[in-house]
Amino acid sequence: MDTTVKTQDTNGPVTTPPSATGGLQPFLHDAVVTLHAPSLAISRADGQLSGGADGFYHGDRRVLSRLTARAEGIALAPVQGGLRGADRAGFRAILRGLGEVTPDPAVTLHRRRSTADGRFEEVFEVTNAGGEHVRFRLTVSAGTDLATMEQVKSGHVIEEAPAQVADDGTIALTWSADDFTVRLTADPAPDALEVPTGELCYDVELKPGTSWSVTLTCTAAYADGDQFPAPPADRLPWRVPMLDSSDRHFDQWLSQSLADLDRLRLTDRQSSDPDHPDQFLAAGAPWFLTLFGRDALWAARMLLPLGTDLAAGTLRTLARRQGSASDPATEEQPGKILHEVRRATLQLGDRLSLPPVYYGTVDATPLWISLLHDAWRWGMAPAEVEELLPHAEAALAWLRDAAGTDGFLQYVDQTGGHGLSNQGWKDSDDAIRYRDGRRAHPPIALCEVQAYAYEAARAGAALLRAFGRPGADDWEDWADRLATRFRERFWVRDEKGPYPAVALDGDGRPVDSVTSGFGHLLGTGLLNAEESALLAARLTGSDLDSGYGLRTLSGEAVGYNPYGYHVGSIWPHDTAIAVHGLVRAGFPDAAASLADGLLTASASFDARLPELFAGHGREAGTGPAPYPASCRPQAWAAASSVLMLRAALGLNADVPGGTVTVAPTFARNYGPLTVNGLQVDGGRLDVTVTADGTAQVTAPEGVTVLTP
Repeated sequence: MDTTVKTQDTNGPVTTPPSATGGLQPFLHDAVVTLHAPSLAISRADGQLSGGADGFYHGDRRVLSRLTARAEGIALAPVQGGLRGADRAGFRAILRGLGEVTPDPAVTLHRRRSTADGRFEEVFEVTNAGGEHVRFRLTVSAGTDLATMEQVKSGHVIEEAPAQVADDGTIALTWSADDFTVRLTADPAPDALEVPTGELCYDVELKPGTSWSVTLTCTAAYADGDQFPAPPADRLPWRVPMLDSSDRHFDQWLSQSLADLDRLRLTDRQSSDPDHPDQFLAAGAPWFLTLFGRDALWAARMLLPLGTDLAAGTLRTLARRQGSASDPATEEQPGKILHEVRRATLQLGDRLSLPPVYYGTVDATPLWISLLHDAWRWGMAPAEVEELLPHAEAALAWLRDAAGTDGFLQYVDQTGGHGLSNQGWKDSDDAIRYRDGRRAHPPIALCEVQAYAYEAARAGAALLRAFGRPGADDWEDWADRLATRFRERFWVRDEKGPYPAVALDGDGRPVDSVTSGFGHLLGTGLLNAEESALLAARLTGSDLDSGYGLRTLSGEAVGYNPYGYHVGSIWPHDTAIAVHGLVRAGFPDAAASLADGLLTASASFDARLPELFAGHGREAGTGPAPYPASCRPQAWAAASSVLMLRAALGLNADVPGGTVTVAPTFARNYGPLTVNGLQVDGGRLDVTVTADGTAQVTAPEGVTVLTP
């Protein structure tokens, strides 16, 4: 077949019409997202890539911003669209009226999408199930603006880049900018190719009972390679368990989460063994598909019951970039663990400008220490642990040096106003508030960060003692003094009784709002039994517990907004951390209530829980409302499924001590429950919990099972 190629358009360049939402962050709540990091694709449920954040992306660059199909003179009626795992999706539409002799549809279009590393493939298949011979023209239209991710997130419309015809003799469209190139091919070749508009036209004839298809393949690459390449498909750094419970929602949530986590994996080009590069999890799609210290650490920690390889890779990746100097522009400090890494400076709005390697986080450093300790407890090889101990000692020194004059770990933006003003996990500008709605001023000492610091100091002491290094007693004393100061300075009271303030402000005064941060304190050792009981009661109160998870800010607070990023919304990882903390602190019934809410929410989001969703309670509707711009999937939201399973099983490991503990808590609510293929000390761990809560455990040889 000969293709007619038109390379000029007398109507001028392709432009995108202005939008009423121009300049606003695009919404994603109704998007279908397929991914294979560092690539992803976003469309609506009809399969069209046609505006907003829609597109195929690679390495934080939009590869395609437009990919639509139309049948000339015939209406396309979408009837189905959605995911098929993590990296595939399918969409069906009816060609209204074509070949129809009864009210039944006759001709359908099925789009099958797959996303791979730097590669996007879409099969357009038309099937004639009617009794008439049909003929029509199908036009597939493609284009790209080559926008950066921050340009997409800004909501501003970018003019499309001009397409070129490949100069290698093939019928292909190409686009390029800077060191980034895109290539689009079609098989079979189109009957006509309109280069300026990116239109591939096919004259389709179908006899009754026949089908026709075309496959479009788009590839993209940076000249110098990917900053964080995709890992080999056959080197998954964890064991994939199979869960069979009485609650299908639980099973489906775990299954979808593990599929998403698989496709969020990235590797470190700086790894010492390029044939077996260290792996970590990108934070989330689409906005955060790169290395974030806090997110990667929490996700790896949550996945420890599946193995320690991911934790080891995450620890080493961050250790290579551990701070070694003091630089206010990047907020680097000796011993500090970074916040995020990008290919270039991230410019969002007029104020926020983050350098490619940015250290503006107060919690990643203590979380790094705790992950090293916990990975050791789950069976990370002693030699691998010991290799990282100098980095642990540097991180501990940073804890000591970063503490303010009152001894609390605190933060203040040092970039001159271009960095993050809040540097805990709730890092939006308005996240830390008093009960009356006023914003706290820096330097700020967050309650949960003190818990992280306490846990890290104790964890560091345990590692130092176990490996014969000095300083263990000093760090235990440091932790004890921190706990005493916290008890004296953070606790406040309202009409419901005492509770810890979310933070201390720059004057050392308690920031007295009631928040989900309570959950991060439980089980860390910072609190005594009486204090833990007070927080367990608070967390299950209706102002924090929405019925679908914990609100980040009490619904009774001034400034509460169910759609507020950190002031009323619900973050699955936040609730899962509270669930696990409640179990660790001895409050399984409170944990079970929160876990049930999160499971209910997972079903409403088709088992792919988003980064966050709105804080409305169960009384407000039939299900949780989405936060429209949320990432989905998000690593720590997906990993929360494993943490919740661990909490339900009461699962803890002490490989140096030769034991694993299985003490089922609320697992009986989903019993009989069987999970096969967990991992401890490199071996397989299988657990069955009967309806009455009895546990049956098969553990690796040499590991003693404790079932108290």
